[in-house]
Amino acid sequence: MANEKPKNNDSVGRTFLVVFVLCLICSIVVAGSAVGLKAQQQEQKLLDKQRNILDVAGLLKPNMTTAEMKETYSSRIQPELLDLKTATLEKGDGKFDLKNALRSDETSMTLSSEQDLARIHRRADMAEIYLVKDDQGKTTELVLPVYGSGLWSMMYAFISIDVDGVTSRGITYYSHGETPGLGGEVDNPQWRRQWVGKKLYNSQGVPAIKIVRGGAGDNPYGVDGLSGATLTSNGVQHMFDFWLGDNGFGPFLKKVREGALKDG
Repeated sequence: MANEKPKNNDSVGRTFLVVFVLCLICSIVVAGSAVGLKAQQQEQKLLDKQRNILDVAGLLKPNMTTAEMKETYSSRIQPELLDLKTATLEKGDGKFDLKNALRSDETSMTLSSEQDLARIHRRADMAEIYLVKDDQGKTTELVLPVYGSGLWSMMYAFISIDVDGVTSRGITYYSHGETPGLGGEVDNPQWRRQWVGKKLYNSQGVPAIKIVRGGAGDNPYGVDGLSGATLTSNGVQHMFDFWLGDNGFGPFLKKVREGALKDG
């Protein structure tokens, strides 16, 4: 009887030891899996970005394999870094990290309430843009990343613009948290098709694209608003008011309208 208590203590100790070892093994397995999958996750993220860029540029074909997509992207898309402060281009490598750029005052700027039309709070000094090439290597359009607040979320999109610096050739929203069936209709192919051929600037070079309530009709600057999603539609409008303006891509697109990309 005198030995029962020590035996019980030994049993409890062994139980805790087993639990500790199991927890340690599980932690090692989970950490190892996370590290092992990180490269795959980064690769998938890159592929998803390339897929969306090819889509908005009209180069994504049905049933395109991953290998075909990579080859098309490599041969037809040229990433460039755009200095938004000077509206000048630098050679890009496709690895620009917007989130990191926004963390530092050295690589981004805080927007005043008057400047922050898209409600993004900060704007990076650099932006990665994409020149779309034809089979002869001549630039035919450019793809710009734009983003801004909707009703529930930050909405991220790519817009393709002709080398005239005025005409939209397509848009795709690749990340948002808007209400399905309402603001989420920014994903609707029918709504997206309205952007093809629309004029982003008027003849004076002033941003002119408008999200129109009740139907855009034949308005060259008008895109129908999203039915039942006024606040999301307003978010889209404010997004383009900002990114087409002086604190966004406006100065660079002015250079494009003056012929900066027409020689390739």
